Amino acid sequence: MNLKTQGFILLDVDVVALNNAGKSTTSNFDNAVATKKIVKNGRAYTYVSGQAWRYWWRETLKSNHNWQLSPITREAKIAFTEANPFLYADDDIFGYMKAAKDTKKDEDGKPILKKNGKEETEDVTVTRISPLKNSAIISVGATRIAENWSSMARQEGDSVPYSKEEYSAIMKGMFSLDLFQVGTFATYNKTGFKNLTVKMKEDANSYEATEINDPFVKAKNGETQKLVQLPKSKRLDRVIDTISALKTISGGAMQTNNMGDVTPKFIVLSTMSTGNHPFSHIVKNDGIDRNTVVLNVEGIKEVLKDYKDQFKGTVFIGKRSGFMDEYDTELRELEKEFTNVKVLSINQAIDQYCEQLKTQML
Repeated sequence: MNLKTQGFILLDVDVVALNNAGKSTTSNFDNAVATKKIVKNGRAYTYVSGQAWRYWWRETLKSNHNWQLSPITREAKIAFTEANPFLYADDDIFGYMKAAKDTKKDEDGKPILKKNGKEETEDVTVTRISPLKNSAIISVGATRIAENWSSMARQEGDSVPYSKEEYSAIMKGMFSLDLFQVGTFATYNKTGFKNLTVKMKEDANSYEATEINDPFVKAKNGETQKLVQLPKSKRLDRVIDTISALKTISGGAMQTNNMGDVTPKFIVLSTMSTGNHPFSHIVKNDGIDRNTVVLNVEGIKEVLKDYKDQFKGTVFIGKRSGFMDEYDTELRELEKEFTNVKVLSINQAIDQYCEQLKTQML
């Protein structure tokens, strides 16, 4: 069974500029920075790009979970990581694309030459679809953005004015982590699935990886395709590290003067047998200006009922004390109505969900 972790988070930030969009085109100041925003139904919503969230996530894994990140190579107008998911966990979790050619060698390891004397090359391009998929992090309610005027005036002469856009918001984000795909690599020639070169596959034993049958894909002749898979202990460590990183995740632009806490203040973690993410509308905006944020508890109940056959194990809901406390009673009622729901603090929810994963990953 191809199980997936389906997660939903809420952030609560004040006077931040988490992800900027470059020079402002609407300000009267020459040195003005705009924040990222998008318009829906005529109203502006601030957001953090999915790429920025992934950057925070990767850096947190490096800083707090001792991950050695895959080295990056820059060539002309392209850049790529080492693309070695055996050695680098971030290549495994976040995926990669490395378009490259290598010199063909004979059995003695010597370069094979063409008739013109040049070395013969072979395509060693590898790509991997990321097991971790995430949305942008977007404000739930319409955002009233403030332009903060500042100036550099410590030097002699006129001051240098500049401005930046700041906001306060409750923001939502979703992610999905394919538990089977973590630490499991294909080698057949299909974009996103040719994860390993021939040499990397030959070296698999040195990383304790073994060959298994692909439960989903068959070759044109009907034979089962093969996959290369790391041992369960290593795959489980990578999954637990990835989810646990949410407890200490940090990042965002303008942190010097606009430091914001981007750890979740509300989280839902579940294991599901479907790729559909059901939690997108368990929070909504309300009011005349659509800027009042409401937790949709009835929406949570609806999801738990509609997808009851797809949920595997317990659905963990975590909430930080002091955030949306007015829903505490309703959330506790969920535990009474649904036997597969636990409401805890943020860190307890993450820790207990990770403990559950130890019995769910094969």
